[in-house]
Amino acid sequence: MTGDRLGQEINLSVCSRIFGWIVLTLLLSGCSHDPSSVQVKELRLPPKVVSGSHIVRGGETLFSIAWLYSRDYKELAAVNGIRSPYTIFPGQHINLTSSSYVSHSPGPVIKSTTISSKSAAVKKTTVKMPVKVERSSSISSWRWPANGKVVQGYHNGNGLNKGIDIRGKLGEPVSAAAAGEVVYAGSELAGYGKLIIMKHNNSYLSAYAHNKELLVREGDSVKAGQKIAEIGSTGTTEPKLHFEIRHNGKPVDPMRFLPVR
Repeated sequence: MTGDRLGQEINLSVCSRIFGWIVLTLLLSGCSHDPSSVQVKELRLPPKVVSGSHIVRGGETLFSIAWLYSRDYKELAAVNGIRSPYTIFPGQHINLTSSSYVSHSPGPVIKSTTISSKSAAVKKTTVKMPVKVERSSSISSWRWPANGKVVQGYHNGNGLNKGIDIRGKLGEPVSAAAAGEVVYAGSELAGYGKLIIMKHNNSYLSAYAHNKELLVREGDSVKAGQKIAEIGSTGTTEPKLHFEIRHNGKPVDPMRFLPVR
């Protein structure tokens, strides 16, 4: 083998190794990016977390934390001894351990006293309070939160999509799908951009993501059809509204609730 040919083969081998190291470096750098820069489809469906704890950060609410971990806010409140209006504080540890909490559990057993008409003696009896049943666990009517075409449907399997994506133009109105209270308005949930979460009753929440502007604040009471935001592209690559409905913390297909159009 001539010296020139041997030199060429050595150069090719060295170049191949260098190229391999470059590719490996790029792959590793891609794995260590800031989570806030990840595309929304990678963050929208984290697995349900049933153990550990969450340290509250500024701007978070119990509702946004429950949303992040696909949990029912009522369960988290019960596990952590947090009562309505569910106030939490930065630095607080939220226990994520799952429990056997049931929304409509029987009431407490109490002791009452009755007086016998014959002996006037005091007799103690045990009275079990009736189960408190929520009068309406559904919404009488839902409205479309935006006028655009649905470009991605619900598919709550294999980490695909917990809601629907509605195409729109920057600045177009986003409306409340039903009357309720704003329980979160901010951008702390990575991948959702500027997000609004609304509580409609004890069972149903809805969410509106990627907004350009938020026109309501936490604690606001909102009417069905009221403009609450403007379509944007925060947390995503194109202008659209990501819309979700959750029933007792579990995602449901919004198309089952929205009117046919």
